[in-house]
Amino acid sequence: LKERIVCINGPINDDTSHVVVAQLLFLESENPSKPINMYLNSPGGQVTAGLAIYDTMQYIKSPINTICLGQAASMASLLLAAGAKGERRSLPNATIMIHQPSGGYSGQAKDMTIHTKQIVRVWDSLNALYCKHTGQSIDVIQKNMDRDYFMTPEEAKEFGLIDEVIDQRPMALVADAVANEPKDRKDGKDKGSN
Repeated sequence: LKERIVCINGPINDDTSHVVVAQLLFLESENPSKPINMYLNSPGGQVTAGLAIYDTMQYIKSPINTICLGQAASMASLLLAAGAKGERRSLPNATIMIHQPSGGYSGQAKDMTIHTKQIVRVWDSLNALYCKHTGQSIDVIQKNMDRDYFMTPEEAKEFGLIDEVIDQRPMALVADAVANEPKDRKDGKDKGSN
């Protein structure tokens, strides 16, 4: 955390969301104007858990640089797109995928109708968020989210999910890491050594 790095690896669930939200709030309290680097390698997961992370990203003042490595699928692709404009990146061999939300429910017919209406409402909400972050029209988003839509990083850039494909850490991020390094380490001294 001292380097202001947050990682989302694996499925997005309530446990992941709890940790990431706490990290984002803590880092903002430490320095609200300094960027946070969020690395994503996730197949997605629970929509509600992902939206808790998304809402926190929008809520805090710290800009969030998002970087995809491996994959950003489903809900993870929305988090990738929700990074600060101009600071949404992917490594060249990653995969980005968008699709409509899915869910399962069993029970009484009336309850199933209620849950169907809810998942359609969530789908509409997610479509609007993708429109906001990609600049695409609602028709384009709905068409492409109807089924699993896999993209290379270059295709994701064209689509508006990311701003840049990189194969090494941008110099601005390296400079931030060096600036955050304790003075003893910069001088080549380790606190615990003689």
